[in-house]
Amino acid sequence: MSRVHSLTLTVAGVALLAPSTPPAAAPQPRAEPAARRADSVAPPGPAVRGADAVTVAGSPGRRADSGSGAGTAARRTGSVSAAELLARVRDCTPVSNGRYRKDHGMRATVPVCGTNEAVFWKADMDIDCDGRPGRRCNARTDPYFSASTAFPQSDGRPLSSEELPYVVVPAPSTVWNYRAHGVRGGSVAAVIHRDRVRYAVVGDVGPADIIGEASYAAAEELGINPDPHGGGTPADVTYVVFKNSRVTPIEDRRSAVTTGERLARQFVDSTD
Repeated sequence: MSRVHSLTLTVAGVALLAPSTPPAAAPQPRAEPAARRADSVAPPGPAVRGADAVTVAGSPGRRADSGSGAGTAARRTGSVSAAELLARVRDCTPVSNGRYRKDHGMRATVPVCGTNEAVFWKADMDIDCDGRPGRRCNARTDPYFSASTAFPQSDGRPLSSEELPYVVVPAPSTVWNYRAHGVRGGSVAAVIHRDRVRYAVVGDVGPADIIGEASYAAAEELGINPDPHGGGTPADVTYVVFKNSRVTPIEDRRSAVTTGERLARQFVDSTD
């Protein structure tokens, strides 16, 4: 089985697809060569740490609820289950103009779906081990390693795939432009695999025709083998990204969890 992996490059024409007010520094998507992958399971990752600091996009420094439905009290409290989220995304209203491949050489079968509050897709999980080198993610452990991510952390350094649960979105194209749907670096995502729900941020940009990728830490928390050279899982992963949400700083894991839990509850309780 093949999987995508990571070399940073600039995709021509990305700027033409950006909304009327693009971010100051456009993220750089990656071109990904094929590699083999096996489906196995690893133990869940460590507990999250950090402060709860969230800003609304377009309002730097503003501490407020983010995402659709902000300020509306949830009708229920407590953690949202995988079953609740999967029931909420059972039906797909496509917002993409076509479909994505899960891996190089495969047929394009995955649409991006949408509601008023979120966009979502159901795919595999390939391991993005890019970013700051560490013991598990480096040029020795990953033959396609790239020491950069499309979105940096608050000190300007690349994100750490080993430490930060993040998901990867496809580079903007005629199929779908994530920026036109309230998604950006730091947007909050719920990732579901089997009976587990874990929260992450949008942290990297991948090829324009491939979907279904997340960081080493995200895979580890979901009980998916995080090995960049043979890990991942071929199916049964659902990615839900909450529109107009943003964690600041992007590397704040605790904020991603607390904000994700709140937005997930609003999402499953909504009726749109």
